[in-house]
This record gives sequence, C-alpha cells and structure tokens, in this order.
Amino acid sequence: MLLFSIDPECGFASALADALDESLSPHEDRSFEDGEHKLRPLVDPRGADVYVLASLHGSPRFSPHDRLCRLLMFIATLRDHGAARVTALVPYLAYGRKDRQTQPFDPVAPRYLAQWFEAVGVDQLVVLEAHNLAAFQNAFRCPTLHLAGHRIFDTAVSAWVGDRPLAVASPDPGGVKRAQLWRESLAQRLARPVGFAMVDKRRSAGQLSRRGLVAGEVEGMTVLLIDDLIASGQTLRQAAQALRQVGAREVIGFATHGLFTGQAAEALADPALSRVLVTDSVPSFRLAPDAPVRGKLQVVPVLGLFAQAVRDCRDSWSRR
Repeated sequence: MLLFSIDPECGFASALADALDESLSPHEDRSFEDGEHKLRPLVDPRGADVYVLASLHGSPRFSPHDRLCRLLMFIATLRDHGAARVTALVPYLAYGRKDRQTQPFDPVAPRYLAQWFEAVGVDQLVVLEAHNLAAFQNAFRCPTLHLAGHRIFDTAVSAWVGDRPLAVASPDPGGVKRAQLWRESLAQRLARPVGFAMVDKRRSAGQLSRRGLVAGEVEGMTVLLIDDLIASGQTLRQAAQALRQVGAREVIGFATHGLFTGQAAEALADPALSRVLVTDSVPSFRLAPDAPVRGKLQVVPVLGLFAQAVRDCRDSWSRR
C-alpha cells in the first residue's frame, strides 16, 4: 500500500503511518507565483492500493476550496498513473452543512461533492462524523465508511463519570439521531441507564433564534451535550444554558470538529458549559493560547479510529 498526506497541517499523519507499520509516501507540492499548485507522487502508484489523507477545513494557508481542489487533483493524478485503488481519508469533510434546499435556488453541496469525487476516480471515502449521515450516504455511489465521532469520546467519558446520573442531549432536532446513538453506546458500555434530552433550536437566513424548550428529564444529571461541530459556539452555549435552567447539574459539550469561528472562544467560556471536548480533526488555531476556554478544552485524538479503518480497508482489499 501507499499512504500519502497532502495536508501539511495534519498533526497525526506520521503517527498514522507508524501505527500501520508503513512510511508516508513522498510527493511533490510545487506552488506557482499565481497561486496554482502542482502535486504529484514521487513513487510509482501503478497497481497500488493508495490512501490519501487530507482534512478539508479552512486555515490561514488554505481555504476549504483550496484543500478540496488539491485532493481531487491528486486523486485524479494517481488514477491517471495506474493506481489500482484510491481511498480518501478525510477527517473533516467540508460543505456538509448545506444538505437540503431551504431557500429558492439553494445548492445541495453533498451531492456535488459526491459527483466531483466520483469524477476523479476515488474508489472509497472514509469520513469522520458527517454533518448529516443520511445525506452523506445517499449522495455517494462509491463505497463510503463513516466513522462516528462518539466512538472517540466513549473512553474519555467512561474514565471520569463514576456513578453520577447521566443524560446525553442534542442541541437541536437535527442531531437527535447522533445523540441517541451515543446514549445507546454509553448505556451498553457503562452497563446502566443513560437519559436523553433535546433542546429546540430554530435558524433562519443563517441567524440563530434563541429557544429554551427542553424535551427530556435532566434535573440533577450530568448532561453530555453532543454535536458534530462547533463553529461560532452559539448553538452549544444556548443549549447548555437551557439545560441548566431546567435543573441539569452540569453540562459538558462535545463536538467532533472544532472550527471555533468568530466569537467561539467567548461563547464557550460561558459557565453553563463546565468542559468542552473536541477531536484533533481540525487544529484549534483560531483559539488564542490565552483564551479562557482553553482551560476547559480537551482535544481527543482520532488516530486510533483512522488506523483501524485503514487496516480494515487494507484487509478487505487483500482478500479479493
């Protein structure tokens, strides 16, 4: 197999190679004065089972558009030169949030992403916590592997919850299935009941409307509030405030992807949230080192999930 990382900011690429007992394959990344890039493998990909690691978040160096274009162009190059199979490993998949038409002439971004990936010849796509799992799975015709973010948090939670009463909550109706799956997983892992709650949320034209309605019993409980991502932090903060108002003992925020845009540092510093956990799918570069939220932020590595995913893909390929 060949393993490439075309994401210069990925913090776990080398560790992933070590975990798989492989080396990162070399590639050229040449930039031109007008901003164009040329990426090419420096090893022959003919007949190889190839894995390409690239997270599609924005950063000071590359926008999500840049990262997406670079990944698609590199996959196409590998297929042009005879790669037998190309698997894209994408810790954060951009453009997942616009998954349905809510305004006249709206795009449906996951479907366009699928068309582009399939056009360049990707054989399978491994994604960590898609925004809308049904939309993601229905958009792609090539094989996909979805890695649920709650699997990363299971171990972290079970290490410190003790015997305190627990509930898992969704900050909005759209995340109910995600929260229910984690509740079921935790209840099985801890061998005891775990409650469930949902907070109402409404958004129109990109503006979040405050709502205080909580469905579910959380009084006296530690509430694990889970979402797929944190952008401005307002959704998590308002949900935590609503849960505390109806008697939650404490609220701990969880999100697979920490984008931390805008005033997220201030929003997440709200005392309604006692702790915040994210993964390292996106570097926390937007949070200042001295931001108050840093004191209650924990970053959980995704290395184990991706290493196992690649092993499974590699084994299935070798059995053919």
